[in-house]
Amino acid sequence: MRPREILLALFVVVAWGINFVIIEVGLGTMPPLLLAALRFAVAAAPAVFIPRPAVPWPRFIFIGLVLFTGQFGLLFISMKVGMPAGLASVVIQSQAFLTGPIAALVLGEKVSPRQMAGTGIAFLGLAAIATTAGGGGVTLVGLLFCLGAALCWAIGNVALRGAGKIDMFAMVTWLSIVPPLPLLALSYLFEGPQEIEAAFLHMGWAGIGAVAYIAIVSTNIGYGIWAYLLKLYPAAQVAPFSLLVPIVGIVSAALLLGEQFGPVRLAGMVLVFVGLMVAVFPFDRFRSRAAS
Repeated sequence: MRPREILLALFVVVAWGINFVIIEVGLGTMPPLLLAALRFAVAAAPAVFIPRPAVPWPRFIFIGLVLFTGQFGLLFISMKVGMPAGLASVVIQSQAFLTGPIAALVLGEKVSPRQMAGTGIAFLGLAAIATTAGGGGVTLVGLLFCLGAALCWAIGNVALRGAGKIDMFAMVTWLSIVPPLPLLALSYLFEGPQEIEAAFLHMGWAGIGAVAYIAIVSTNIGYGIWAYLLKLYPAAQVAPFSLLVPIVGIVSAALLLGEQFGPVRLAGMVLVFVGLMVAVFPFDRFRSRAAS
């Protein structure tokens, strides 16, 4: 990759990593389902100028409900009820281990021994993290919601694979049309009209900035650049940059929110990250390059 594209990839990594801190800020001003609804309402705006990808409506709506409504609704709830930002940035990456088995069941793809080994390492890390629930801002409910978000992401990944080759930026923009109404309805039912009204009345610049960041910077700009890079380079060359996102998430949460990690939780996070590296990093491609 050229230096310019490497810098663009690193920009996306930083934007997505800091996104977890920004979500934490937004959750301090409004309930989670409302925040998720506003995120996608703003992110969907560019769809007016972009043709909709040629994906059948039933599949399109299913992907939007699972990949965006389910994933981010559960993620935002998890961070509200007991999943600190830095830890959430690591646990949500469980989607990488869940995608393989789901793809094997649905699409008949094979799960390699390396993927199984990485999954095993990661689940040891998740088990270690689970033992720390009840301390340091982490609850078992928060962890389970975050794992539910990762499962939705994994199911959405498999559904996206079945959609064929598509413009990822256009797809993300148009998919953003699906979540606002379901999330608003869920917010009205579970968070209540008084919470919604209070959030709009007392949102302040922190809430407005949080919505703008996670919608425009993280979603529109982030996925726009990512789609641009995937058009220029093979996915195997671009995708490993996403492994840096949880590192940025951990560091930014520690620096900006004062988040602290005990030895057991830190060991669990390291195991999850090592499992992620083992499962998805293209070691074989680098070995073949070295041999040639």
